[in-house]
This record gives sequence, C-alpha cells and structure tokens, in this order.
Amino acid sequence: MTEKTSHRGLVVVAIMASMAMIAIEATIVSTAMPQIAAQLGQLNLYSWVFSSFLLTQTATTVVFGKLADIYGRKPMILIGIALFLFASVLAGFAWSMPSMIAFRLLQGIGAGAIQPVAMTVVADLFPGNQRGKVQGYLASVWALSAVVGPLLGSLIIHNLPWAWVFWINVPVGLFAASAFLFFLHEEKRTRVVSIDVLGAALFAVSISALMIALTEMENAISGQAIGALAVSMAALAAFIWQERRAEAPMIAPDLWLKRPIAFANLAVFFASMAIMGLTTFLPMYVQTVLNRSPLVAGFALTMLLLGWPCGATIASRQFARFGLRPIMIAGSLCIPVGTSLFAFLTPSSSAVLAGAGSLIMGFGMGLLNIGALVLTQESVSWSERGSATASNVFSRNLGSTLGAAVLGAVLTYGLTHATNGQAITPEQMRALLNGTGAVISDAEEIRLALQQALHATFIAMLLIAILIVPACLLVPPPHRQQETPQEA
Repeated sequence: MTEKTSHRGLVVVAIMASMAMIAIEATIVSTAMPQIAAQLGQLNLYSWVFSSFLLTQTATTVVFGKLADIYGRKPMILIGIALFLFASVLAGFAWSMPSMIAFRLLQGIGAGAIQPVAMTVVADLFPGNQRGKVQGYLASVWALSAVVGPLLGSLIIHNLPWAWVFWINVPVGLFAASAFLFFLHEEKRTRVVSIDVLGAALFAVSISALMIALTEMENAISGQAIGALAVSMAALAAFIWQERRAEAPMIAPDLWLKRPIAFANLAVFFASMAIMGLTTFLPMYVQTVLNRSPLVAGFALTMLLLGWPCGATIASRQFARFGLRPIMIAGSLCIPVGTSLFAFLTPSSSAVLAGAGSLIMGFGMGLLNIGALVLTQESVSWSERGSATASNVFSRNLGSTLGAAVLGAVLTYGLTHATNGQAITPEQMRALLNGTGAVISDAEEIRLALQQALHATFIAMLLIAILIVPACLLVPPPHRQQETPQEA
C-alpha cells in the first residue's frame, strides 16, 4: 500500500487534459498548416509535419511503456509532458519547415510517453469493472477534440499569430503536470533492472524506417521507400536477435505473444486500419461523388465521433455482466457491418447511408477498443502493465499508419485504371469541390472515376474489417492478475 493515496478524481482530470493535448494537436495543426506552410515555404515537406509526429510517437510508445514499469508511471508521464510542452514552445518559434519538422519529432516523443503511461495510470487506479467507465471518458475526449480542434485552429489563424496553435498546449500541460505531481502517489519500488538500450534503439530504428517507407509509399513506390523498408527489416532482425539474448528485453516475447494480448492487439491493428480509411476517404466521397457540401460531409464523419463514445460507455457498463471477450466480439461484428454500408454507396445514394455506416463503425470501435485495452491490462501483473498498455497503443498507431498507406495505394491504383492512366490533377479536384472552373464540362467523368476508385477502397476496408472478427474469436478470457497493488 502507498503511504499517501492518490486523488483519483483529480488524476483522471489530469489524464483527460494530457490526452486532450495529443488528441486536439492533430486536428488543430491540420487546420492551420496551410497558412503556416505559406509562411515557412518548402511545401514539398508539408506532409512531414504530420508524419514526423506520428513517427516518433509510434517508435517510442513501447519504450516508455517499459520504462514506466521500471521507474514508475509518475516520472515517465511528467517527462512526457515536459518534452511535449518544450517542443510546443519551440514549434511556435519555427523559422523554416525543417525546424518545424524537428520540433514535431520532439513533440511526438513526448506524446509517445503521455498516451500509454496515462492509460496505464487508469489501470493502476481503477479495478477492471470501473476502468471501462474512465476509458469511456477518454474516448469522449478524443471525439470532442476531433470536433473542437478544427474550430479552434480556425479561430487562432484568424485572430492570433499561428504560433498559438502550439502554445495553447502550455497552460493545459502545466495544469496536467501539476495535478500529477501533487495528486498521483505511487508506492516506491526498488527494482534493479538492466535497461536494454540497444534493443530500444534497434526497435526505434526499425519502426521509424518502416514509417518512412509507408509514408513514401502513399504516393508511389520509390527507391527511397524500398531503401527505408530494407533498413527496417534489417533493424528488426537485429532487434529480435538482441531481445533473445538480453537479460531484461525491451519487448519481452513472452508478454507480446500471450494469447489474449497478441489477438487483442491484432484486432485493434485491423480496426485502426479500417477506421483510417473511413476518416480519410469518406469526406472525399460525400463531397465529390455524392456532390454534397463540406457541412454534409462533416456530418457523415461526425456520426463516427458520436458512435465511438456511446459504444465505449455501454461497454464500460456491461463488462461485469457480459465479460470482456463478448464485448470485443460484438464490436468486431459491428465494424464490418458499418463498413459494408460504404460498399453499397452509389452516386445516387443519400448521405444518410454514409452517416449510418460511420455511426455503426464508431459504435463498434467503442466496444472493441475499450474491451481490448482492459483485457490486455487484466492479462498481466502490475510490473508488466505499462508494457502491455503500450503494446495496445502501438498496435493502434501502426494500424493507422499502415491503413493510410495501403488504402491510399488502393485509391491511387483505382484512379489510374479508371482514368486510363491520366491522373486527376489537384486543380481539377479543387474545381470539382468548388463547383467552378473548366472542369465542369467533364465533372461527371471525374466523379465516375472517383466513384470507381473509392468503391474499390471501401471494398478493401471491408476485407480488412472482416479480419477483426476471427482475431476477436481467438481471444481467450483473461487470467486474473497475481499482483494488483492498490494505488487509491
């Protein structure tokens, strides 16, 4: 038992604040980046402002999860917040696109510490039958941030210097850090563990190179993408060799290959791939093929953000009654059902059908993600909980990245064949969206090409979503933990 007990309510508020920083960062920056890029120049590096953040976040998630198991949750989350805020301040002073990318890389490292460790703190403070409710609150934070972020970004760009897109994190982060500092109390544990520095470095290199390869492949397979993939595979082979010989491996195979964790993470991986296709391509379909306004497209996507917290909330209240595995299986069935509605979309379809698909997918994601996370945490002892939680977050991030690359490649292939090898230019796309310009004469031809290409993308999404079902069916019921220290 700890000498002091944590104030669970205030710690949860701190967790929600720290998670909100990460959640809102993606949408607020994407809204402001056109103006930022216009000032900084070097538009060829535009996508790397986003890719760099995700790269380091994904590569360091597992490392910080392991360090949280060794040194405790509190030091790691405070370090993560400090790095995130320091990088946010520097990003506001960025003088060029390379400097912006460098600061975003540092921001990603901070996010790589905050997200998995914050979720581990929830697992430490709340037993399984209460944890789902708190995770439902966190799901609501992500949903709300997706709505508020673009609005906030627009307000900042029109009324303040763009630096405030990053500096707005400072007061939120300071509040969260203060709450963790004064209200989160951990039992002091003395663990003499050798840190697998080489393993951590090889893992970071392998994942970073893979992320670079996937990012490059979103447009076309290039020599740089192939080279990055080769580096990733070589580093992965060296990493596996290192983990087999390390006294305290950074990623313990006996943890990651535990059946509940392995298949829960696999299900989350496929789900993240599918959901990336929804968020990326559904607005494009609604605006171009269905010829509806951006407001209608936003409505169709917002249904996802309504369904997700609803699913998470219901799951959290039904864990005790039905169990984790049945909740996950129910979610795994909802996701392909929702995805299948997109496969039935035609140019004459109602946007309501698209919204219904989003709602059902979001509901399924709420059930699946919360169930998978709690099951993963319940499958291990306290000393491995940080690593287990990080494995879940890592699977989500990697699935999102791979989903963007794979489904982007399907769209590119479909467009190439639908237009007889003639690419649709950005000018044509803008004119089609705006309903202006010379493109009006061949608007129907372009819409037909987009319909064919996006239909193929939705079919690929459905095939990926179907894979979630067997992954969940292979998840066994979790074993009870042998070590569950009470932190509150």
